[in-house]
Amino acid sequence: MNETRPKGPSRDEKWQMKSAARLYAVQALFQMEHSGQGVDVVRQEFESFRFGERIEGDEMAEGNVDLFRKLLDDAVDRQAKIDQMTDRALVATWPIDRIDPTLRALFRAAGAELVAAETPPKVVITEFVDVARAFFPEGREPKFVNAVLDHMAREARPEAF
Repeated sequence: MNETRPKGPSRDEKWQMKSAARLYAVQALFQMEHSGQGVDVVRQEFESFRFGERIEGDEMAEGNVDLFRKLLDDAVDRQAKIDQMTDRALVATWPIDRIDPTLRALFRAAGAELVAAETPPKVVITEFVDVARAFFPEGREPKFVNAVLDHMAREARPEAF
């Protein structure tokens, strides 16, 4: 007798869901800043309409809801600390409020994950550099993101280096 058990997501699917959650977190943080909407409203919109939805014939990736929520909550709750870390990683003439809002959202989401100390910093850096490539495929921003996140990671988690 061959029993079939419901099978959860594969290891690759879990990784893709975490990557999607990071991308969605950056988009949500950008939207919050741009629109002035609160975290609860934006979170609900993303979970209801973005995760796994079809837009113009393309299916959006299913995101890891737990990671998405944690990144948003930590980015909002620890924004001052994360922004200070980002400012220290930037040159003095470019404080966080002068950089591109997409990059600002990215640094906040990445900083939230770095401060949480659950994911190895090198993984966080790699993942968010990939997010930067998604937003800026032709630009120098991914290299900039790599440098800033490396600095932030060494400050947040020096024991990991």
